[in-house]
Amino acid sequence: MADGDAYVELSREQWRDRRKNTPLTLTEVELAELRGVDDPIDLAEVTDIYLPLTRLLNLHFTGSRQRSAAVGAFLGESASPLPYVLGIAGSVAVGKSTTARLLHTLLARWPEHPRVDLITTDSFLYPNKVLEERGIMHRKGFPESYDRRALVRFVAAVKAGNPAVDAPVYSHLEYDIVPGAVQTVRRPDILIVEGLNVLQPAPPASLAVCDYFDFSIYVDARVEDIRNWYVDRFHKLRRTAFADPKSYFNHIAALSHEEATSFAENVWRDINERNLIENIAPTRGRAGLILRKGPDHSVRHVRLRRT
Repeated sequence: MADGDAYVELSREQWRDRRKNTPLTLTEVELAELRGVDDPIDLAEVTDIYLPLTRLLNLHFTGSRQRSAAVGAFLGESASPLPYVLGIAGSVAVGKSTTARLLHTLLARWPEHPRVDLITTDSFLYPNKVLEERGIMHRKGFPESYDRRALVRFVAAVKAGNPAVDAPVYSHLEYDIVPGAVQTVRRPDILIVEGLNVLQPAPPASLAVCDYFDFSIYVDARVEDIRNWYVDRFHKLRRTAFADPKSYFNHIAALSHEEATSFAENVWRDINERNLIENIAPTRGRAGLILRKGPDHSVRHVRLRRT
């Protein structure tokens, strides 16, 4: 099946009409807490894009539960429903973390699935010490910088209905895994898994994390737009988080605007853009839904997989 046949494309207006009577359960104050750095998302975007999306996911969740119950009835089993797993992929600075946090909040306000957990694949990066020993510190964020087996084991255990599953904790301030810290996921109705490479296929004779997804979303935009967002975000972080003496990037706070711009552009070109083109963008066609953004960060159209 050709890619064009696999998806139906909806304009922003067509997608907005799919909201039906889904209520807005988010306030401006709450949205401000969920926004990513330098992300201009507003309540109009939530209403037009994310409310129809939560309606779609709720319908999909309900259908998944019904299929699971049908299989259980056939087998003569009466086990509790297993968690629904949602994957969210996309480039650095494209806004996938904001999408994940928004859906985490909005989906938990539906009565059908009040327990929603969110995990990011940053938690499964190898510690800096390991990356340095392997000589791949400069490739942090590339597929080989993650403990893929640990991530797959974690999601598989949650999907299997284990009562409590631990994940490591990553500190963006320290730019490293926090020794001994864990995030415990306790049999949620929905688990959201957000990360750069969550739609990567598995090596031969292995399972990928996306094999456990019930649905997946890819947040998309032109490379040139993402580059601009990355540089703008870098400057905002330089004035805020990087200024913290504990920050791994504290030395960058002292750079001039021109020096910081040059540094950010080089990091984008040599690391993030390369990772996007080589590893992330090629997985876009594996997603169940693609949110395509314009230069102002607003979603212009949506592509929904038919099958």
